[in-house]
Amino acid sequence: MSGEDTIRICGWSGPRNLSTALMRAWENRPDCAVWDEPFYAAYLVETGHDHPGRDEVISACEADRAKVAAACAGPAPDGAPLFYQKQMSQHMPDDADMSWTDGCRHFFLIRDPADVAASYAAVREKPGAEELGFIRQRALYDEISIRQGAAPPVIDARDLRQDPRAILSKLCSALDIAFDEAMLSWPAGKRASDGIWAPYWYASVEKSTGFAPWKPSTHELPDDLLPIVEICRPHFEEMSARRLTA
Repeated sequence: MSGEDTIRICGWSGPRNLSTALMRAWENRPDCAVWDEPFYAAYLVETGHDHPGRDEVISACEADRAKVAAACAGPAPDGAPLFYQKQMSQHMPDDADMSWTDGCRHFFLIRDPADVAASYAAVREKPGAEELGFIRQRALYDEISIRQGAAPPVIDARDLRQDPRAILSKLCSALDIAFDEAMLSWPAGKRASDGIWAPYWYASVEKSTGFAPWKPSTHELPDDLLPIVEICRPHFEEMSARRLTA
């Protein structure tokens, strides 16, 4: 399939937000290829963040932002009709050229910032507000809404876990794509499409076979992250008011 015929879908999320499980759902469709966090290497080079596996990521992945953007705007691997891109909002700096997104369809995945911060802190040291992605995600939502001439759909990770079929059906409808039951479950294990950073972040999703029913987070929120959560919360709540519901 040519690049002109490819349907490109960008799912904009933040870290620790069910985004990899959602990538599994898209990849389990027979008509869809996926790309895991295309701009991660560029983000690490530009910010200097010392994430787990930083040197491996930079060595193995393209760090030239313009080249990554061109590939995101191109055809899907192996000519698949659908090209799903798991995009991290915090990977896009404020001055990033977003013209490549004009040929894509977009949606935004959100999760309560207290749950995100607690989950992130369980894997990595205390994050800053920028690393959690909420501020940038809201700005991208506004920018992409203007560029597209319409507001993209928003889904919440909790709603998705409570009723995957309903939320994914509504999401596909909003993206003008047929829903596929294959999105509801997948085989456990690693994927060749997973980023090289998977050993540091993907232990839970590698055991999954579908969207587990929602339950309160088992991670405790450190007291010193409370101010950061409160910085992020207004951005989350503004987007939550726009989310698709079952």
